[in-house]
Amino acid sequence: MQASEALARANQFEAFNRLSAFVVHDLKNLVAQLELVVTNAARHKNNPEFMEDAIRTVDNAANKMSRLLAQLRKGRFEKSNAQVVLVAEALQEAAREHAGFLPRPELAISDEEVRVVADKDRFAAVIGHLIKNAQEATPDDGYVRLAMCAMPGQIEITIEDNGSGMDDTFIRDHLFQPFETTKGNAGMGVGVYESREFVRALGGQIAVTSRIGKGTKFSVTLPIRIEEEEDMQMEISH
Repeated sequence: MQASEALARANQFEAFNRLSAFVVHDLKNLVAQLELVVTNAARHKNNPEFMEDAIRTVDNAANKMSRLLAQLRKGRFEKSNAQVVLVAEALQEAAREHAGFLPRPELAISDEEVRVVADKDRFAAVIGHLIKNAQEATPDDGYVRLAMCAMPGQIEITIEDNGSGMDDTFIRDHLFQPFETTKGNAGMGVGVYESREFVRALGGQIAVTSRIGKGTKFSVTLPIRIEEEEDMQMEISH
């Protein structure tokens, strides 16, 4: 009985430590947004549009951090708040949140009305993780391209860059393992792992192709909401 209790406590500590790493990863991205606001404030503080955007950014970051800290205090993630999400809106939000960093994300959407069932905050955060990873691996004069293509039954979201790339060994053995990273002390090594687990929970998949010195492409496929699938099939039949 004592051994079982000790093992249960050890498992709880391990789960809490892993949760802490995921929360810190999200907080790191939010802090980067706030630092960007502070950096630009000296030059643009007299610009009303900048001030409005800064207030929105700070308010959004504060709300997200409060939710993350609440999850950390409870020692677990809340159950996913699944809802019908407009994919175009989530991608636009993710691209907008990372537009202050170089290379600026380029966005191409084939269908503005396609929907999936997901937690909107987590969905946007997962796409944001992949965008941020692409930016950090790509020189400022390179490109990061975010695109969405709708097909009967599913959508494909791609995040492509022409950055440093990864070799086949790292992709096979390390990329989707938690706490593995190519960024040294700058990375937590949880973003891609978390992204894959979230996408799988939605019934989708993540694939990656990469070449050293040439760049990387992540492809995320997700099932679309059933009403959307029926509408697309009707359009094809006509």
